[in-house]
Formats: sequence, C-alpha cells, structure tokens
Amino acid sequence: MIETADIREWRTRDVVDADGRRVGTLEAVYVNTRTDEPAVATVVTGLPTRRRLTFVPLAGAVVGPDYVKVAYPRSLVKDAPSMGTDDVLPAEDEKAIFDHYDLPYQPGAGGERVLGRR
Repeated sequence: MIETADIREWRTRDVVDADGRRVGTLEAVYVNTRTDEPAVATVVTGLPTRRRLTFVPLAGAVVGPDYVKVAYPRSLVKDAPSMGTDDVLPAEDEKAIFDHYDLPYQPGAGGERVLGRR
C-alpha cells in the first residue's frame, strides 16, 4: 500500500498504466474517509487547451523513480469519469468512479462521502 505522505511527493509525476504507457500527470490524491488510506488519484489528461482531471484507483499502484504505475489500462483510465481542472468532486458523483472500475461503493450510513481530497 502506498502511504498518503509518500504519494503526495509524486504530484506532477507521470502516471503510467501496467504496460508503461503514459496516462497523464498526478494532480491529487483522494483518501478513503473511513480508513484515511489513499484510494483514488486525479490525473491531468487531455490536450493543453482542454485539460481535465480523470480519476483512477490507487489499489495495486506502484511508485517508481519518476512515475506512479496504476493497475488499470490506459484506455480504461482515459474513459473514466473526469472533471474540469478547477472543479470539485461532488459527493453524488463518487459512485460513478467506483462503477466505472467495477469496484464496490459503500457510502456512510448517513450518506457520508467515501473520498476526501488530500
């Protein structure tokens, strides 16, 4: 597991898929609000004039000398839910991220958020 303090050091580093293909640049880390463990990263993708933040889970991620390698193929990440570079993730949009990657989503009993940005 990647420690939260460690992954923050990798902001602006390349994010690559399991085959080493560049996906984008690490922008931020979202932790699971129950465990405080890194859960999802936002990756800056797109053309210079049309940048967006794309979500990718950090389960199975590996940190290299100048990259973070995620366990998902580039094509899946590129099609994942995204938002503008100045936007904030609304709580009601979290489920779409988990659904895209076929991961279980369980909000708190009172509907509390699962992801918190670090």
